[in-house]
Amino acid sequence: MRQDKLTIGDLARETGCKVQTIRYYEQIGLIPEADRSAGNHRLYDPADRDRLAFVRHARELGFSLDAIRELLALADHPAQPCEGADAIARAQLEQVEARIARLDSLKRELRRMIEQCEGGNIAHCRVIEVLADHNKCLDEDHADPVALQP
Repeated sequence: MRQDKLTIGDLARETGCKVQTIRYYEQIGLIPEADRSAGNHRLYDPADRDRLAFVRHARELGFSLDAIRELLALADHPAQPCEGADAIARAQLEQVEARIARLDSLKRELRRMIEQCEGGNIAHCRVIEVLADHNKCLDEDHADPVALQP
């Protein structure tokens, strides 16, 4: 094996990605298909490691796979203006801010439910009462289960 090539295990260790995740990213085209050794083992270049690190960092920041694909396409053409990348990052920031607002709403509602609980029995438990009847919630922002998904 050449010194500049990485096995999938080495690549996983160096990037903090699981082997299965690396295979998946390769399968969906986020990283290029690996070269193969004589024994049919995947072999990756340092550029593949850098690309995988980019993907992993973008995932940590919550970017979707489609957004990452777009960002990688932009990164592959460094002479382009960065407006496209900026627009993708701004859209991600808006999604994060909306998620934070929903989580703040959930936090307020949970705190209110707990504070109103009088410690009696379940028949008079405010937590159970509010969970059973959404109309008793202070804020409806957390009502949409789809909106809460990352």
